[in-house]
Amino acid sequence: MSARHDDVLLPVNRGFIAFTFVAAFVLNVLPWGRFWPVPDFIAIVVVYWALYQPRRVGIGVAFAFGILMDVHAGALLGQHALAYSLLAYGAISLHRRLPWFGPLGRMLHLLPLFLIAQACSLITRLAVGDAFPGPAYFLPSFVATLFWPIVERLLVAPQKRAVERDETRPL
Repeated sequence: MSARHDDVLLPVNRGFIAFTFVAAFVLNVLPWGRFWPVPDFIAIVVVYWALYQPRRVGIGVAFAFGILMDVHAGALLGQHALAYSLLAYGAISLHRRLPWFGPLGRMLHLLPLFLIAQACSLITRLAVGDAFPGPAYFLPSFVATLFWPIVERLLVAPQKRAVERDETRPL
């Protein structure tokens, strides 16, 4: 896990999970421009919660947000839903193994997941007649993998609060 093994984590709040999905959706719909490969933030959040909370966030949640992204992007209905469902399935299948690796090991395990999801989306687009966008199409998967340690630290932070509130403690 992103926390040390001796850290005691509080249970995750369902509202926080919902907030992270809404924030990821907002980040996905912002007009970023084409000069930098911006990662798919919903894919990152789906992978994180499917890894660390597989009973709360699974394939159904990933599919629902995929349909939402399909509607927003005007893409072929089910394109993102299929990719996010594959991501959730892959993350759930790795959820017992991945916490034992260090940050680099986790990144190396997750890169193929992000690449497979993007390849699935690309194959769907190619099947309906779109042109191949070039190898730069896969750069967001590498960027998402590079952001992974930061994402882990940000999303586990609310669970690291002190169980008993101490008024003399500065944090």
